[in-house]
Amino acid sequence: MPHILVTKADGEQEPFDAGKLEHSLELAGASSTTRARIVAHLIKEMHPGIMTEEIYQHAFRMLQEDEHTPVAARYSVKRAVFSLGPSGFPFEQFVAAILRAHGWHTNTGVALNGRCAPHEVDVLAEKDHKRVGIEAKFHNEPGGRTDIKDALYVKARYDDLRNTPEMSSRVDEGWLVTNTRFTRNAIRYAQCSGLTLIGWDYPRTRGLLTMIEEARVHPLTCLTTLSEGEKRRLLDQKIVLCKDVQTKHLLQEFGVRPEKIPSVIEEANRLCGI
Repeated sequence: MPHILVTKADGEQEPFDAGKLEHSLELAGASSTTRARIVAHLIKEMHPGIMTEEIYQHAFRMLQEDEHTPVAARYSVKRAVFSLGPSGFPFEQFVAAILRAHGWHTNTGVALNGRCAPHEVDVLAEKDHKRVGIEAKFHNEPGGRTDIKDALYVKARYDDLRNTPEMSSRVDEGWLVTNTRFTRNAIRYAQCSGLTLIGWDYPRTRGLLTMIEEARVHPLTCLTTLSEGEKRRLLDQKIVLCKDVQTKHLLQEFGVRPEKIPSVIEEANRLCGI
């Protein structure tokens, strides 16, 4: 096919990569037949400057038609995390849930006293005698990048907490976690200063998506069987995971129509691997 540039959410352009699209479909669990059909369809739809969102919407609709529901839900996980907004609070809860699934003990919104100033920590995580303070940086749009200013701010905060004389407030490390990507300068600074960064696909083998998939900790916003209003009512009550909506009583309590409940529970069970 001819060389076609795709426009990403941040306005940057890159050549269309059919292999990259097929890999993302494979990660979601799409069959080889479905992957080939979607790639062939999108090659026909290509035009210069096509938005990545348009590519995603085409693929998502075809997954809904061709595959079992959880495949489409798994493919939509990045968009589902953006849907945790507009505030960053559900994202903090989600980050804490991911870490718990990986064996950490977590608390959110913890007030600690540094050597020089008090701080509110988004997520405080403990495991193997290590105590980590985490700043959860949420972006509402795919094009948002976490830059060096955020890295500098987080490093200064957690240095203050690492050096506090108050043992109950002391942390061993500071992490900056985001649902998008980091700028090159942010990564360069973090590598030099010893600040841990976790982004959507950074580090390459241990990014947020990898952690989500390994532990099957999917946000309830992945569920295609719930309406936006139903999702928002659940999020407002600090319910953020699909595995937390697997009971008929809970769904009834938050206004899900009785005839929809079995399909919601089935999708949640299959998405979580139960």
